[in-house]
Amino acid sequence: MSATAGSRDRGELLKNGAIQLMLALNAVIMIYPLFVMVISSFKTNAEIFSSPFALPSSFSLANAERVWTETNFVRYLANSVGITTAAVALILLFSTMAAYAIARYQFRLSALVLMFFLSGMTVPLKLAIIPLFIQLDTLGLVDSYAGLVLVYVAMGIPSAVFIMTGFLRTLPRELEESARMDGASEFRIMRSIMLPLARPALVIVAIQNAVPIWNDFFFPLVLITSDDLKTLPQGLTVFVGEFTTDWGVLFTGLTLAALPITLLYIVLSKQFISGITQGAVK
Repeated sequence: MSATAGSRDRGELLKNGAIQLMLALNAVIMIYPLFVMVISSFKTNAEIFSSPFALPSSFSLANAERVWTETNFVRYLANSVGITTAAVALILLFSTMAAYAIARYQFRLSALVLMFFLSGMTVPLKLAIIPLFIQLDTLGLVDSYAGLVLVYVAMGIPSAVFIMTGFLRTLPRELEESARMDGASEFRIMRSIMLPLARPALVIVAIQNAVPIWNDFFFPLVLITSDDLKTLPQGLTVFVGEFTTDWGVLFTGLTLAALPITLLYIVLSKQFISGITQGAVK
């Protein structure tokens, strides 16, 4: 018995060691390109081409100074922050109300309403860019913040309703029934009881939508033409020329552009992982 238990323990150790090795290798594969981007932001063009993977000879902030003073980087950053914040806030607002009604109230067409929202996940919005552009142009929303935010909201609501509905359905009904017996209104029940319990799902929805909206290049390229309205991914193209590209400045801009969303993920990572774990258990 002891020999069998010992071999079983060795097998578990080897299995865990192999898993840890795979995770470490995956971490290196994911982090190393970011590391190269960061160190390249301190190099000149000549240094990037001569030693692309080596550390910079000096950690000069000349590229960062050029990005900050010679471009509209601050304006692009403010545009991205405003558009991402507005879009995510509207996605959370509308998807939470829709998911709450579907998950917590029983009515005949609830399954059909849920399928209507889920159908939005089956058709990529980029395939409908021509009729979408015509519609926004007719409404006077091309080259405006509102038009871009509405597109992102339409893209994010289907998956957000799917996530929120699944999570809200797992919450015990005794909580809201007790609140109703105490005289709480439906809005008070949703705001004070259900939404605090659904915070992990809200964080998942927020991060899931904030990252692609922040990094999106396609829709701003199509819908935004004014330089004052450009977002960061679109604005960074000023560093890419037809014949020459200032790679040091470009990598600096990319690093600064990735920093806010990376910090946001780090701050919310605990709740993000908690929401995924709770969803898996439930």
